[in-house]
Order: sequence, then C-alpha cells, then structure tokens
Amino acid sequence: MRLKQVLASCPHLEATAGHVASFAEMLTEYLGEQLNSWILAVSMDDLPHLHRFVRTLDTDHAAVRNGLTLSYSSGAVEGHVNRIKMLKRRMYGSVGFDLLRKRILLSN
Repeated sequence: MRLKQVLASCPHLEATAGHVASFAEMLTEYLGEQLNSWILAVSMDDLPHLHRFVRTLDTDHAAVRNGLTLSYSSGAVEGHVNRIKMLKRRMYGSVGFDLLRKRILLSN
C-alpha cells in the first residue's frame, strides 16, 4: 500500500520501477528477444540513471542478449574458480605448489 503511494507521487520513480520489473522478467524468463524494445522504452523516458545502464548494456549488446536468452550458465565453473582462489589465499606463503595442488584435487 505504501509503495503504491510513493510510486504514485513520483512519476519518475514509477517509470523506473516499471522498467526494472520488466528487465527482471526478461532476466528470469529468458526473454532476451525483448531487449531492444526494452532499451527503446527506456530511452523514451526521462531517466538518466537508466540511460547510463543502457549505454553499459550496449557496450556488448550481443553478449547481453545471449545472456538474457540462453539458459547456459557458467555458474558452476565460477563456483569452482572461487573455491580454488579461496584455498590459494588461505594457504598463501605457508605451503608449496604440490600441497596446494593436492588440496584442490582432493577437496571435491
């Protein structure tokens, strides 16, 4: 109820909330084909903070569109890389490469 009152009192905030919600839907539902129309809708509104976000997306438009369209993820790989970096930081300076290698291979 309060959120609706706040959004109703500020048209810029209401427009921003709508654009953010539609981008979140694209993100969760893999609707990357709607990216161009979303960018066009954002550029039609007077929302400079979202215009900066759109410029950031346009730096690698194809990758963003694929990320919003394809269900492939590198999350598992990133998790393993993060785990290895954590082990490396924890063991830095106290052990050699051989022990670090064994620890990484055996800590599945």
